[in-house]
Amino acid sequence: MKYGSFLIGALSLIVMGMIAFALPAAPLSAQFVTNTPSPADLGTAPTLASVSIQATPLAPTTEAQSAATLQSASATPNDALPPQPVIYNAPECHYVVGQKTSDACIALMQTYSAPDVTDIQIDGVTLSQYSFWKLQPGQDVTKYDAPNGNAIGTIPVGFNFINAVDSSVAGWLEVEGGGWIQRDFATSRNASTFTGVTLPPNWSQPFGWVLDTTGIYASLTPGGESTKDSGLIPLHYERYNIYAEEIDSEGWKWYLVGPNQWVKQVYMAVIQPMQRPETVRGRWVAVDLFEQTLIAYDDDTPMFATLISSGLPSHETNEGVFQVWANVPSDHMSGGTGAPDAYALQNVPWVMYFDGGISLHGTYWHDTFGYRRSHGCVNLSISDARWVYNFLQAAPTKTDKGDPSLQVFVYSTGEYRKGDNK
Repeated sequence: MKYGSFLIGALSLIVMGMIAFALPAAPLSAQFVTNTPSPADLGTAPTLASVSIQATPLAPTTEAQSAATLQSASATPNDALPPQPVIYNAPECHYVVGQKTSDACIALMQTYSAPDVTDIQIDGVTLSQYSFWKLQPGQDVTKYDAPNGNAIGTIPVGFNFINAVDSSVAGWLEVEGGGWIQRDFATSRNASTFTGVTLPPNWSQPFGWVLDTTGIYASLTPGGESTKDSGLIPLHYERYNIYAEEIDSEGWKWYLVGPNQWVKQVYMAVIQPMQRPETVRGRWVAVDLFEQTLIAYDDDTPMFATLISSGLPSHETNEGVFQVWANVPSDHMSGGTGAPDAYALQNVPWVMYFDGGISLHGTYWHDTFGYRRSHGCVNLSISDARWVYNFLQAAPTKTDKGDPSLQVFVYSTGEYRKGDNK
C-alpha cells in the first residue's frame, strides 16, 4: 500500500469539517496507507441459484445468543468481556409448531407496524459535486495532455475510479489532477443514495434491512420453504421490525417480520441495541462485523444506525476499541500497484482514520451495503459517512490533542458459516 503526506494546516481541516453542511467537500491531496474493495466489479449483490429456501426442521425455541467473544490485540485493556446486545423477543410472537402467528402478536405488529426511525438527508452536495468513472479493467489506460494530444503516462491496471472534471469534449474525459483519457475506456457510475436513519429517544426495538436482491419470498414458518403464500417479497433495503427470533435445527436464525412471514438471517442485517464498553465514553460508533451494521451513540444513547461493508475474509477489519486519530473531508486512496488487487480511487469522501490506515469513509463504487466488500475499511454510503463525520466534529469530548473525540468499537455478534452470503 502507498503512503502519502498530510497537507499542512490540520486546523483548517477541522474548520472545514465543522462547516461541512454549508460548503462542498474540498478535495485534498493527502494520502494515507489505505484500503479499498476487491478488484472485482462489486456493483451487484450476490445472487442465489434458486428463489426458494429448502426446508429445515425447526429446533425448540432458544433464546438468541448474539455476542461472540471479542478477540483483538488492538482492544483496550480491561474489556474482559464484550458487551451483550439487548435482545427483544415478544413472548406472544414466539413460534409454536403447527400454529400460525397469534392474535396477540398480530395486535403488537399493528401497533408497531414499521421501525420508528427517520431517514437522514441525502448528501446532495457531495453526490452532485463529483463525476465518478470506473476505468475499464484488465489493461492500462493511457493519459494524454489534451484530447487527441500526446501521451503523457498511464493509469496502471487495477480497480480504478477517476473523477472527471471535464466531460464536455466528445469521446474524452479530463481527469482530476491532470491529463485526459479516452471515454471508451471508462464507464460512468452513480454513487448510492442509500441512507441510514436517526433513532428515537428510548429506542430498543430491533429492526432490519433487507439485503437480498433476488426477489425471494418469505417463509410461513421458521426453517420452512419460501413461498408466495406468505404474501411477502422483502425488497432490497426495505426495513422491518423484528418481532421474534427462532433458530432452526441447522442453527440458522429466522426473523418474524409480519404475520406468518419469516425471513432467514442471511437475507437481513439486523440493528439491535448494544451496551457501551466500560472504556468508552462520549461519542462512539459500534461496528458489528457479523451483521454489517453501525450504530452511533452519545454515551448510552443510540442516535443513528445504518449498513456498512467491512473487510473481506482476506482483509478482515480488526476488532477492538479505537480512537479516530485523523479525519479529512476527502482523500485519494491507492495501493498494490502492479498486483492483482491493485486499486486507485480519487476523492473518497468523509474519511475518518481509526486503526492506522483503516478508516470509516464514504463509498461511491458499490451499492451493496450489508455485505463485506473492502480491504479492511468500513464502507459507508456517502450520505451516511457525512452524518458520522459531522457527528464527530460536534463531539463535546476532546482528545489529549484537543481534537473532537470519536471512539470506534469493532466487534462481531456471530461467526460466518457456509451458506452465509454476507
